[in-house]
Amino acid sequence: MKFNIRNQNKTVNYEGAQAFTLTPEMELYAAVVTTMLNDSHYEKTDSRLIRIRELIGQVNPAFVAKLAVYVRKKMYLRTAPVMLVGELAKVHNGNKLVGNAIGRVVQRPDEITELLAYYQLTNERTGTKKLNRVSKQVQKGLATAFNKFDEYQFAKYNRDTAVKLRDALFLVHPKAKDETQQAVFNKLVSGSLATPYTWETELSALGQTKFATDSEKEAAVRAKWEALIDSGKMGYMATLRNLRNLLEAGISAVHVEKVCALLANEKAVRNARQLPFRFLAAYRELTLLKLGHVPMVLEALEDAVYASTANLRGFGADTRVVVACDVSGSMQQVVSPKSKVMLYDIGLLLGMLLQSRCRHVLSGMFGDKWKTISLPTKHVLTNVSEFYQRQGEVGYSTNGYLVLDDLIKRRYVADKVMFFTDCQMWDSATRNQVATNTLAAKWTKYKQIAPNAKLYLFDLAGYGQAPLRAENNDVYLIAGWSDKIFDVLQALEEGQTTLSLINEIAL
Repeated sequence: MKFNIRNQNKTVNYEGAQAFTLTPEMELYAAVVTTMLNDSHYEKTDSRLIRIRELIGQVNPAFVAKLAVYVRKKMYLRTAPVMLVGELAKVHNGNKLVGNAIGRVVQRPDEITELLAYYQLTNERTGTKKLNRVSKQVQKGLATAFNKFDEYQFAKYNRDTAVKLRDALFLVHPKAKDETQQAVFNKLVSGSLATPYTWETELSALGQTKFATDSEKEAAVRAKWEALIDSGKMGYMATLRNLRNLLEAGISAVHVEKVCALLANEKAVRNARQLPFRFLAAYRELTLLKLGHVPMVLEALEDAVYASTANLRGFGADTRVVVACDVSGSMQQVVSPKSKVMLYDIGLLLGMLLQSRCRHVLSGMFGDKWKTISLPTKHVLTNVSEFYQRQGEVGYSTNGYLVLDDLIKRRYVADKVMFFTDCQMWDSATRNQVATNTLAAKWTKYKQIAPNAKLYLFDLAGYGQAPLRAENNDVYLIAGWSDKIFDVLQALEEGQTTLSLINEIAL
């Protein structure tokens, strides 16, 4: 499906500069794939949620359902798709759309309870108004989800939350697919699920043990981590997030090698479906350690993040690419309250991932100024760190027009110009008083030098506007934090629209 993208109206962004509104579909897509539903620099959580709800009411329900599946399975987000199907259930009925979407979106047992908790909250069924029934399609979708999981998975996510898995089972009444699953359901009801073998349960059990000396405790902790590694049941995500703990526990060189082999394994990387910034977060944690095995693990992380984009189609030596990373103050916003990773980091990382797959690339960063920085194409995480250490050199405004201004002055003919940004472009020097100092004006002028050039805006914030008319005059808007944004880039290169991959999803 193609949307009428020519009806974009002029508006202003949060800095007061000229911008253009997006179609409801584009705005909903950008808002959802760039949020973990927490406060951002320009928009509070409640405001983002209200805006998403309003947009859901303006678009086709089928698009909302497909977007929910896309965000969960392709963009690897969890909260946003739960919210999307929860809202969809409020405004749509009459066919299997909601049930099918829920069945596809729920990928973990705790997402069953998350969805019910959201459904309860959004339908004001809190306090004395307990959740005692759900719509028929929500029930069918969650019943499908219940049939996906085994005893280990239920036990792993059987937590003492407001809505428990046992509550969900009674509410949904899923039909067991066989006798084995019925036995699992019975255990869930009776509270007799087998304790799962996970790093949390193993270390928790160890924490109940009394040791005579600290050295004895340290040895036991080290042995437990090594046993977890040897078991092969620790999992990729758990390993990635516990690298510092593993090294500080002093695991053996053999076990460090096993960890590195897992991290760098291309199949394991693909199956883990980690957002790229998870690798960056682990990398930064390790650089703080003064331990001998750190360099080996850092190299494994470089291999891992490179493997995560193994299928990314880059550009050869005949295609001139410009990668411009926004390091302005508004980009220095963490993606969630518990994270140290900022939008700034995501922009740099995605920019360096793209650079790693190109053979003729000019990379740089912009704030008050635009500065090019030449770095090797490989060692993505090291390159991000290099940019990070130098971000103060260009200031903290969002003068993106300077990128194109520089290309115009040097008559540098590029084929692809890529901006990784929150799209809040302006001219800080004249406070937006000079109409020619806008990204839109500079792009029009640049097209006289490079008529075949294409401009790609990778929107990392989803505020609802773009500094140029999207999908007009070879300008394209892509949003999200996952490496899957490069699949959208490839689709655009093949003549599709930004939303093609979403609309192709079958429900």
